[in-house]
Amino acid sequence: MRYGLLGPLRLTEEGAECVISARKVEVLLATLLIREGQVVSMDQLIGEIWPDKPPRRATAALHVYVCTLRKLLDNHQHHRRPTVHTSPPGYIFELGTDEADFRLFLDLLGRGRAALRAYRYEEADELLERALALWRGPVFDGHEYGPMMNEFARSLTERRTECLELYVEAKHRLGEHRQTIGLLYSLTDENPFHETFYRQLMLALYHSERKADALDVYRSAHRLFLEELGLPPCDAVRNLHNAILADDMGSLSTAQPRGHLARARRG
Repeated sequence: MRYGLLGPLRLTEEGAECVISARKVEVLLATLLIREGQVVSMDQLIGEIWPDKPPRRATAALHVYVCTLRKLLDNHQHHRRPTVHTSPPGYIFELGTDEADFRLFLDLLGRGRAALRAYRYEEADELLERALALWRGPVFDGHEYGPMMNEFARSLTERRTECLELYVEAKHRLGEHRQTIGLLYSLTDENPFHETFYRQLMLALYHSERKADALDVYRSAHRLFLEELGLPPCDAVRNLHNAILADDMGSLSTAQPRGHLARARRG
């Protein structure tokens, strides 16, 4: 069985998809899955299923949803072993030999990051591309739920952004600047205040003999940042702009500064 959270919730086994028609059972499964191997209390589950105001008989309804989920999972597992266990003060989900797409994503991201740091650019490119291919849409299909699921979605979305940055960097290290231009234009549109994507787009355009376009990207970013934030873009973007103006190839390295993965904003 594979559990998919990188998009609409999806359960698949041997190519067949299992549909969960009840939204609250979906939320129950997703909450247990993101805390796989840990006890999730009944109060926490109630807070995720009914984030605004739980009904008077929320505990009884939760028991019904747990029974429904157990039956559904048992029907789609050859070993017929219960997957959701009672463990006071709540329940625990054991993934066993099954797979979850977000765990596969994080594994590929970690391996891709390590390969990039070790200068194994082709390996990094392949691993990071595989990681990004797991995404079918926003986590939980972009819906708002309770605090645990919302925090999980924010964290996974941040990791996807990191994966995109590293993927583009691997492409640039391989000299494939032109191949990233379309992607980077889309990413700057989707993330208008994410400075790394502007810097990478400027580099890609410059190394594709499109200096004027690279400078135009900077002008647009500079205007947007001043109008919306009252600040210019960060030092890395400004320094790259100056290097492009001067055709200073020594300053146009695709290497990320130390601490890039933390993406600390300047003070």
